[in-house]
Amino acid sequence: MFSLVFSRRYAMAHRLIAGLSEQCAIPHGHNEIVTVTLRAVSPTHLDGAANMVVLFERAKGTWHRWIDEHVDHSLHLSADDPLLDWFAAREPHRLARILVTPGDPTTEVLAACMMAKLNAFLAADGGLLVCASISVDETPTNRVTFDGDPAAALPRPLLENPWWTRADMSISDLDALAPAAANLHGDALR
Repeated sequence: MFSLVFSRRYAMAHRLIAGLSEQCAIPHGHNEIVTVTLRAVSPTHLDGAANMVVLFERAKGTWHRWIDEHVDHSLHLSADDPLLDWFAAREPHRLARILVTPGDPTTEVLAACMMAKLNAFLAADGGLLVCASISVDETPTNRVTFDGDPAAALPRPLLENPWWTRADMSISDLDALAPAAANLHGDALR
């Protein structure tokens, strides 16, 4: 069976607040590389003419646009991070550049969210391909690879249809969570 494999590099910043890594509680950045492996949902013989599973441009176009225009140079925060309230109150125009994860934005949760997002893009494009595995290189020496069902790996989402399951360009659900968060944290997110 053929696999289509491609990589994309992006810059990001994050912080981890759950207490397992005090060094990572201060916002800091990484230049990450995400590598995805796609496989045909229904493998067939090559056709003897074009001899492609699908055009690379079709397989990676939406994904690369999402990485380049929304993930690159974004800030990754936990849905529980008080910095969300700070940005909402002081710099609400920057909220669109904040990628929000369920719990700390570790490389593990990012890999699972990204795989789910890519599978949503692929399903919306006809479902010819599926992401079989994803690797995120946080540093030149640290890599997380995921090859399972993202829904089984991720914490239970606050919303029924979180950003990582939708075939849109979203990186958070801050608009949908704002009323609920305002009730929990005051009026900062309004």
